[in-house]
Amino acid sequence: MMAKNKEPRPPSYAVSVVGLSGTEKDKGNCGVGKSCLCNRFVRSKADEYYPEHTSVLSTIDFGGRVVNNDHFLYWGDVTQSGEDGIECRIHVIEQTEFIDDQTFLPHRSTNLQPYIKRAAASKLQSAEKLMYICTDQLGLEQDFEQKQMPEGKLNIDGFLLCIDVSQGCNRKFDDQLKFVNNLYIQLSKSKKPIIIAATKCDECVDHYLREVQAFASNKKNLVVVETSARFNVNVETCFTALVQMMDKTRGKPKIIPYLDAYKTQRQLVVTATDKFEKLVQTVRDYHATWKTVSNKLKNHPDYEEYINLEGTKKAKNTFSKHIEQLKQEHIRKRKEEYINALPRALNTLLSNLDEIELLSWSEALKVMEKRPDFQSCFVVLEKTPWDETDHIDKVNDRRIPFDLLNTLEAEKVYQNHVQHLISEKRRVEMKEKFKKTLEKIQLISPGQPWEEVICFVVEDEAFKYITDADSKEVYARHQREIVEKAKEEFQEMLFEHSELFYDLDLNATPSTDKMSEIHAVLSGEPRYKALQKLAPDRESLLLKHIGFVYHPTKETCLSGQNCMDIKVEELLANSLLQQDHGRSNLYHDSANIDKINLFILGKDGLAQELANEIRTQSTDDEYALDGKIYELDLRPVDAKSPYLLTQLWTSAFKPHGCFCVFNSIESLTFIGECIAKIRAEASQIRRDKYMANLSFTLILANQRDSVSKNLPILRHQGQQLANKLQCPFVDVPAGTYPRKFNEAQIKQALRGVLEAVKHNFDVVSPVPTIKDLSEADLRIVMCAMCGDPFSVDLILSPFLDSHSCSAAQAGQNNSLMLDKIIGEKRRRIQITILSYHSSIGVRKDELVHGYILVYSAKRKASMGMLRAFLSEVQDTIPVQLVAVTDSQADFFENEAIKELMTEGEHIATEITAKFTALYSLSQYHRQTEVFTLFFSDVLEKKNMIESSYMSDSTRESTHTSEDVFPRSPRGGSLDYNYPDSEDDAEGPPPYSPIGDDVRLLPAPSDRSKYRLDLEGNEYPIHSTPINCHDHERNHKVPPPIKPKPLVPRTNVKKLDPNLLKTIEAGIGKNPRKQPSRVPAVPPEDTEQSDNYAEPIDTIYKHKGFADDIYAVPEDSQNRIIKVRNSIVINAQGEEENGFSDRVSKSHGERRPSKYKYKSKTLFSKAKSYYRRTHSDASDDEAFTTSKAKKKGRHRGSEEDPLLSPVETWKGGIDNPAITSDQELDEKKTKKKPHKVKEDKKPKKKTKTFNPPIRRNWESNYFGMPLQDLVTPEKPIPLFVEKCVQFIEDTGLCTEGLYRVSGNKTDQDNIQKQFDQDHNISLESMGVTVNAVAGALKAFFADLPDPLVPYSLHQELLETSKIMDKTERLHELKEIVKKFHPVNYDVFRYIITHLNRVSQQYKTNYMTADNLSICFWPTLMRPDFENREFLSTTKIHQSVIETFIQQCQFFFYNGEIVEAPNPVACQPPPSNPVQMVEPMVPLQLPPPLQPQLIQSQLPADPLGIM
Repeated sequence: MMAKNKEPRPPSYAVSVVGLSGTEKDKGNCGVGKSCLCNRFVRSKADEYYPEHTSVLSTIDFGGRVVNNDHFLYWGDVTQSGEDGIECRIHVIEQTEFIDDQTFLPHRSTNLQPYIKRAAASKLQSAEKLMYICTDQLGLEQDFEQKQMPEGKLNIDGFLLCIDVSQGCNRKFDDQLKFVNNLYIQLSKSKKPIIIAATKCDECVDHYLREVQAFASNKKNLVVVETSARFNVNVETCFTALVQMMDKTRGKPKIIPYLDAYKTQRQLVVTATDKFEKLVQTVRDYHATWKTVSNKLKNHPDYEEYINLEGTKKAKNTFSKHIEQLKQEHIRKRKEEYINALPRALNTLLSNLDEIELLSWSEALKVMEKRPDFQSCFVVLEKTPWDETDHIDKVNDRRIPFDLLNTLEAEKVYQNHVQHLISEKRRVEMKEKFKKTLEKIQLISPGQPWEEVICFVVEDEAFKYITDADSKEVYARHQREIVEKAKEEFQEMLFEHSELFYDLDLNATPSTDKMSEIHAVLSGEPRYKALQKLAPDRESLLLKHIGFVYHPTKETCLSGQNCMDIKVEELLANSLLQQDHGRSNLYHDSANIDKINLFILGKDGLAQELANEIRTQSTDDEYALDGKIYELDLRPVDAKSPYLLTQLWTSAFKPHGCFCVFNSIESLTFIGECIAKIRAEASQIRRDKYMANLSFTLILANQRDSVSKNLPILRHQGQQLANKLQCPFVDVPAGTYPRKFNEAQIKQALRGVLEAVKHNFDVVSPVPTIKDLSEADLRIVMCAMCGDPFSVDLILSPFLDSHSCSAAQAGQNNSLMLDKIIGEKRRRIQITILSYHSSIGVRKDELVHGYILVYSAKRKASMGMLRAFLSEVQDTIPVQLVAVTDSQADFFENEAIKELMTEGEHIATEITAKFTALYSLSQYHRQTEVFTLFFSDVLEKKNMIESSYMSDSTRESTHTSEDVFPRSPRGGSLDYNYPDSEDDAEGPPPYSPIGDDVRLLPAPSDRSKYRLDLEGNEYPIHSTPINCHDHERNHKVPPPIKPKPLVPRTNVKKLDPNLLKTIEAGIGKNPRKQPSRVPAVPPEDTEQSDNYAEPIDTIYKHKGFADDIYAVPEDSQNRIIKVRNSIVINAQGEEENGFSDRVSKSHGERRPSKYKYKSKTLFSKAKSYYRRTHSDASDDEAFTTSKAKKKGRHRGSEEDPLLSPVETWKGGIDNPAITSDQELDEKKTKKKPHKVKEDKKPKKKTKTFNPPIRRNWESNYFGMPLQDLVTPEKPIPLFVEKCVQFIEDTGLCTEGLYRVSGNKTDQDNIQKQFDQDHNISLESMGVTVNAVAGALKAFFADLPDPLVPYSLHQELLETSKIMDKTERLHELKEIVKKFHPVNYDVFRYIITHLNRVSQQYKTNYMTADNLSICFWPTLMRPDFENREFLSTTKIHQSVIETFIQQCQFFFYNGEIVEAPNPVACQPPPSNPVQMVEPMVPLQLPPPLQPQLIQSQLPADPLGIM
């Protein structure tokens, strides 16, 4: 009995599979399918199914352990679960008959019975018999699974009788059926269950199957199962049915007909196939292999199911088909890409229609092969066709395989290409024809819309042929041409009317009347009318021209690269390159240096690289520069070295200069910090007199990797640091260089060191300075018009062709020196060649002995500019007029040239000047002798010219005779110290309005006359904001000639507005005479908030003085003006201390006049333009005296305020209280001996004040109407948002925010960068908060209309007078609601920002009161030229102050805030570094109306500090 604790083993059954067997004669040439049926049942997986099983064996195989000399095979066992879950094990035996492969007779076995008797045996025994798997197993049993028949014996429990119902192989079905019948009879004797398996039903013969079914029906309980081992149909069913017959407890299986079972099985296969194919579709790379993919998918159920049903072989075939499809798809796409790229290749290689129009495709291929660009478009492969080579995998190679061109598709592309060229040629011809048609139509004007022109061309053949887009494109091109031409002609017309813009009486801001006058004069010109449809562009050109007249520089020259200054500098740099040895004269008075000690400072090895480069250019440490050999001692030191200061200065090595090299922002910042440390060390220790003056030179290393990205930023930052440190900056020269440092850079830096050594020698030398041997005897300025149609070489050839021509001093890039014998001596003549716009500054400020005025006889504008310039030249200075044309024949052949040459000669005759002509086709007139007579004339008048210049300079500056000359450097050299704060010490603009390069008398001591403001900009000590003439520049430096003594005037009945300039000049002369007698701070009971006016930019002040930064206005007649720690009572008084507003002249001395009063031509031209603004005297009256004065105006500068670098209109914007009133000045002059008639012009109505364009570049953002800059989604202009965000994030607590001015260059740079990229980050630009604040104010100042509309100004003023505070605030709130919605949103935004600023007043010292002082002129923009505004400035300011204080009430429905303490919060006293000698107050006469002076002030003197 079985143990209770053991699970019962499943029942085991042995099934014997029998059927027709024997020799080929008995069964035919194939079996009935017994082996396949057994194989499919025991091993059902497709990979384990073998369709071929042979019964013909060798004697060895028959005797092997698998067959074991038996005529039956043991197939193994299968464990099967029934529907009821009960398992059973089925052992499968196949009864067959093995044939000897030699005799083809059955092998001899232990059982010699015939097959029928042997097959019916119910007991089988065979010791150690192994399981059969396949035919290949025989003889190789060790390579397959070895499983023995259990216990070497089996008892058969049932029989599976196989009957082949297929066509059979050389076998009769009746014979098989007869054999089966005999076999069945024998089997029946065993009393075992029997089932008939109809095999090979997939190849079934219907009547065979019916006979089998008939055979079974005649037997009792005999079941027929229709099977197919190939497709695994009903194989398991027949074995299951047999087991049920052996075990009646099992459920009886359902016998399904073959067709139904086949459909079910095929559905399983189809489903599995679909899933597998989808799995394979995930592979997209046709390079994938089956091994890689199968390993990746082997655990996927869909993969396993398909492998079980169909097998690995079919799966691999499916995968291979998919890979092939991917490859073909890839080839198809590549071919499509090649075909699509072929037109571009044909356009490159066969673009000439005339060459290929008649060529066949094969001929065209031969032509293409010869083209130089053939290899860049096509590739010739060694193996063809291309789609069977590895070229298909070269996806980065876009070249077209040349063998692809042999296809029909390629030939079709070629034919289309030829047709396209033909049609394109026709289209281009028609477009050009249409363009010529447009050119013939005279009625088309610039700016005319296309719709108005269609009617003129509707019948044109070319217009009908081309498309609408082409016609519009041609018309747009035609419009661009005529508009460009019209603009050029308009600009030329403006130059022809130069006198109209260079009017001396014109304010720095052209008034509305003046602009109307300009338009009235120009409106009669056809070139003016030509831009009638482009009025905004015309106005823009006009304003741009006026802006250029205000600030003329070579960078902003309207002629661009044709600017005369640029061309002259280029020509002189090239022509005088061989004469650089003349530069050695520069060092004649210096220490005669032969050896230069250089300290090279850099970071990360840059210093050593520069030292190596210098040594490479040297020979044995000797360097050739400007014709002289210098021995160089180089000491490169890394900036990170802890021994930096100790290495810099030793007893054995004293550097003449320090090269500071950088190649990144980080290294530049590090260098700046090192220089600051070195200078601080030098100022504290003072080891040597040269140490404090050690020169530094910033050198930018070439950026070979990212030139376009980093170089502009590094150049800008380097120039800024150089400006701040007051040291030279050596830029990377234009062009491409393989090394980091260029020879030109090193030479430029060395010259700078030598110049600095010479300057330092002069400064510290105990010997008084003498006249430099290189100084010129005569200084001549040659002026020429930018854009004139002649080469610069032509007008300079008289000098450059001379053997006595040499280079001028270093830094004067537009000058040359001539050594000529004039009279009895050799003279040195300095010729400075400038454009007319650059010459204006020289005419005003520099000593010039003579002018050579060049004009083109082919250009009216050139003559117009000459007239405008000559009109303002003093008539004591000799002038040479030069007309330039091609040849003398032009005078007789061209009326226009004849007219201009005649006019020039006529003007020369009128003013007694020289006149000559230069001809481009003549060589004689290029000789220096052309100007010999002129030079002689200048030399004769030299003393008179210098005396006149000195007299004029003295009148303007009111210096005593000792102070006219520049101070000796040893008398008081400037000790430049630099502030620590970067916010308060920014570099000046890269160029001045005139430019340092046009200065004729460079003198290092000039800096003694200047201070540096917080931005690093120089300003004259003499200047004061008390009058409107502060634009006059007082930096004239005369040659060392002694002037006549000055006679001071007494009994001056008027405190002249220029008096403060006299006072400050005198202060500068006497630095230590008397202490101050008036306190430098306002009285305690003075309410500062009531006296605030516009803030003045902070400057360096002497140590110990309070930091008074605001000008305090009272009424216009008795103005109290706080000027840089000083209080001036501007009232009538007597002069007591010998200081006068001008210098008296000797009786009978002729005062210089101007050439416009000597030339009837010049004067008549000017009068025709300015008849309404000049006196009504006739032309003849104008020439009766050279002392004629203008009427109706106070006497201002003799020079042109239009060309002054100071914009006087900003005097009103920034400081409304500091203005000069014409009528008040005239009233004050009534007590003077010489009375001036008052101008009895009617009083004009107040007009809208329009400030001039501040920018010198065109912008499509700044200066635009506010409505164009916002959208409903973004109601605040993006620039305003960026600025406010930057200020509030980084500088809300900055002291003096919105009061202290930022760097003007940075302000412009911020707007320029924003113009180019609206997404620019202000943080990345490295600008200061003050610069951003200035740019924000400039944005509002540039708006066409003020943010607070003019229409509401009067209402705001009236409402401000309401006494009740609550009522006043509610009324103001209603007025604000009347703003345009756009203005309202922006006004609310900026007021809210200012409110936030005022909340930080304890740290930034900017209360709402102070902020309103700074902002109200910008937001309301009043007209300070109108007297009515002067009386309401305080009310204007209080309105803005109220808005800032009550921001929450006005815009956010908040409560009314109680007003804070009205006393303005002042910054604490500062102790700035002393920049100039301390100024000592002078005694002034007592005021005439002492009752107007506050009681706290002394009644007698007034101290100016």
